[in-house]
Amino acid sequence: MTRPRWPWQVSWLVLVLVWGASFLLMKVGLDALVPLQISTLRVLTGCLVVVTLLRLTGGRLPRGRHVWGHLMVVGLFLATVPFTFFALGETRVSSALAGIGNAITPIATVGLTMVFVRDEHFSRPKLLGVLLGFLGVVVIMQPWAAAERPDLLGFAMTLLAGSSYGVGRTWHRLHLKEHDPGGLAVPAAQLLCASGQLVVILVGACALGLAGVTSPWEVHLRHGSGSVPWSLAAVLALGAVGTGLAFSLQFQVVRAAGATVATTVTYLIPCVSILLGVLVLGEAMDAWTLVGFAIVLAGAVLVGMGNRWAASWAARRQGRS
Repeated sequence: MTRPRWPWQVSWLVLVLVWGASFLLMKVGLDALVPLQISTLRVLTGCLVVVTLLRLTGGRLPRGRHVWGHLMVVGLFLATVPFTFFALGETRVSSALAGIGNAITPIATVGLTMVFVRDEHFSRPKLLGVLLGFLGVVVIMQPWAAAERPDLLGFAMTLLAGSSYGVGRTWHRLHLKEHDPGGLAVPAAQLLCASGQLVVILVGACALGLAGVTSPWEVHLRHGSGSVPWSLAAVLALGAVGTGLAFSLQFQVVRAAGATVATTVTYLIPCVSILLGVLVLGEAMDAWTLVGFAIVLAGAVLVGMGNRWAASWAARRQGRS
């Protein structure tokens, strides 16, 4: 891939804005589409963009039946599950709260790594970050309140979606790291897998009457102020920019600044989703939700600090050996 003509900080900022706006775009898409239609159209559009970029840059898809078996799992947990459950969650909670659910990703990743990656060193900041993350989730759920707390099922769906990224990243680390040819090969492959999965799920759900529509292409307004063209445009933008182009930008940031810096995007995505939800959609945020979000964000930052500490500790240990 050719070097970009702009600093990596620009790509980082664009990622924050694009992924933060994705929750607003999903909410707009729900005016005319059901969640499965949104996730399917999003992945198909993003896949078209990433595969095109892969071809233009001379890249090639991974090879081997064993590798593609793992790619099916990664595509499931990095695209199919999170994109569907974020959209499902937003049928019950605000786009701002769905963005907060995304903040659980680095915390869930560390929790899963603790269980499945035995040779990983866990610093105190990482462990404290995981504990803070769970505390923040409890505060957001407000178990002591009966009426003011958010829809628990809807928020749980967003937490499942955010945690799914952790499963996908952990699986990639365990089974695909040595088979990753670099560039956009793995992102393109995982989106191809997710595209096939979602098309089958959507068609099957429509046939069984579980999708909310009778056919994959059926659209209808759910709110009087909505617009079918606007909803379709929002989801197409979500796929082309928020999924397709964003994969390319993320790769540029990882190459230029490293994976640790690239993960800091996660910290600001909920901030953007909250601002857009409140300012554009007029969504309300109560005090306990904001306090819980601040705790979750602090936990995510501590996890990031722990990553840097662990890397420094490993480098010192290697130097002494």
